[in-house]
Amino acid sequence: MTGEERILSAAHLQPVDATPVWFMRQAGRCLADYRKLRERHDILTIAKTPELCAQVTQMPVDTFGVDAAVMYADIMLPLEGMGVPFIIEPEIGPIIDHPIRTAHDVARIRVIEAEEATPYVFEAIRLLRKELAGRAALVGFSGGPFTLACYLVEGRPSLGYAQAKRMMLAEPDLWGQLMDKVTEVVVRYLRAQVGAGLQLVQLFDSWVGVLSPRDYERSVLPYSARIFAAMRDLGVRTIHFGTATGGLLELMCRAGGDLISLDWRVSLDEAWARIGYARGVQGNLDPATLLAPFSVVKEAADDVLRRAAGRPGHIFNLGHGVLPDTNPDDLTRLVEYVHSASARA
Repeated sequence: MTGEERILSAAHLQPVDATPVWFMRQAGRCLADYRKLRERHDILTIAKTPELCAQVTQMPVDTFGVDAAVMYADIMLPLEGMGVPFIIEPEIGPIIDHPIRTAHDVARIRVIEAEEATPYVFEAIRLLRKELAGRAALVGFSGGPFTLACYLVEGRPSLGYAQAKRMMLAEPDLWGQLMDKVTEVVVRYLRAQVGAGLQLVQLFDSWVGVLSPRDYERSVLPYSARIFAAMRDLGVRTIHFGTATGGLLELMCRAGGDLISLDWRVSLDEAWARIGYARGVQGNLDPATLLAPFSVVKEAADDVLRRAAGRPGHIFNLGHGVLPDTNPDDLTRLVEYVHSASARA
């Protein structure tokens, strides 16, 4: 199988010749060629320049042999079209000078067509589909509604997202208005990505693990469900991602997603049994494992594969993104090992 065939078959819960592999944050971070490019261009310049975006997106396919290329982008990109300017500070993350805190702030958020807001994303997708030529599937993504709302309200990364939770709990009507707008923007953004040629969608609701099941069910689930319902209408397979979500897995399934991404805080086999085998799973190696000797990495990968038991619908990935200090040679070895070990199974 080609990488494209392997990962799309797994996403459809069909048999594969070997377990497909890709890594979140694989497009850069630990790659020397990427770091050289970053000496000349900042993150947003690369993301907004289709030729540079395509170049970086393909690097891990060429270097690691992964089965999917994930778009080099930032979950914050749609915010500019919403009329919310931001910057990305190295070692800190996205910064919004004027966070969304009041009814007036929410009212001024714009909802425009994605093609107008982020045309460079769709141009890069069309370019990548030609250049990948079936070697790897093209994965696109968006931030999930809760995670984007957290950044909008907090104005920067936060440990507990207390300001966002305050709005959610103290001003539920205002929270609903904000989430309605964010959800519509995400739907339009992902629809346009699929229209440009995207093959697999991941919804990064990275911060929902800070919520109780009750608050997630009441204040987030309905909005995520709208996004996944819109993707079903397009016939594209979807991955639902979060971290520290061991207490939310069943609710995340209700929200949607053909595959549920698991982090290392849950055992893959136990989590899959909770999710149900009508869905696939993605994960779930701890990214820090790759800072250890490869013998440790191999042992941990064996454990993930043993728990997946060769069942159709498993995509091997990390529970979160590649850490910058990861040895890129170990990522290449890990891809080769997962392919060979799962093919023998």
